Amino acid sequence: MKFARYGEAGAEKPGVIDAGGTLRDLSGVVDDIAGDVLSALPHLDAAGLPEVPGAPRLGPPVGRVGKLIGIGLNYYDHAAEVGLEPPKEPIVFMKATSSITGPNDPVYLPRGSEKSDWEVELGIVIGRRAKYVSEADALGHVAGYTIVNDVSERAFQTERGGQWTKGKSCDSFGPIGPWLVTPDEVGDVQSLDMVLDLNGKPAQRGTTSSMVFGVAEIVSYLSQMMTLHPGDIIATGTPPGVGMGMKPPRFLREGDVMTLSIAGLGTQRQDVRQDR
Repeated sequence: MKFARYGEAGAEKPGVIDAGGTLRDLSGVVDDIAGDVLSALPHLDAAGLPEVPGAPRLGPPVGRVGKLIGIGLNYYDHAAEVGLEPPKEPIVFMKATSSITGPNDPVYLPRGSEKSDWEVELGIVIGRRAKYVSEADALGHVAGYTIVNDVSERAFQTERGGQWTKGKSCDSFGPIGPWLVTPDEVGDVQSLDMVLDLNGKPAQRGTTSSMVFGVAEIVSYLSQMMTLHPGDIIATGTPPGVGMGMKPPRFLREGDVMTLSIAGLGTQRQDVRQDR
């Protein structure tokens, strides 16, 4: 099934997408798509639920996200385009939850931004508490999958000392959605095509089959170091075609439009604006 949250930022309501693509209200079934609800997402006949009129804003499909974790250099072809060897173990960084926005909300370039970049990524949504789980059991802790645009200010990230978190956590740098799609509907999560266009022209093209560390390995690995809770989201890395890998590099400017999609998980669209 495909779950969504809709409405004004901070006041989103739960919804579900029916077989015809219509958004239907789920608030009579659950209070929110968050927390322990993610461990037992309802299986229901969406056609019997109230249709949501109009075209409301879509928020991030998961509420009250506790952790937004990033995995760096996790595609063989992306590592090659930036001239780095694939890592021996997952590169892990944190992205501030205050960066999270809806899938079609604007992305704001922070003051002083010189090298803001795009990254289409598969997002793992944790559904059951995971601590010291094996790789064989890891997928049983996943509620579903979504799209994350891991927007990154490269100068903040790599040229100003410290950790990557500085370049990953700016306000609006975490668009998520449009939907949370349950594993049964996704199928083989390690065989999903990924696309990002900039101003209507191809930028990123890739597939999750090129991951250095797959979904099960990532969930198991992280659970050895931290407890993963329902609603935690893991952004699993990006395929080639990022701005820093272009020759010459090309970074985001006010007025740009990013459109990104992953097979079966929907599409995002963000206008780029300057934070004033």
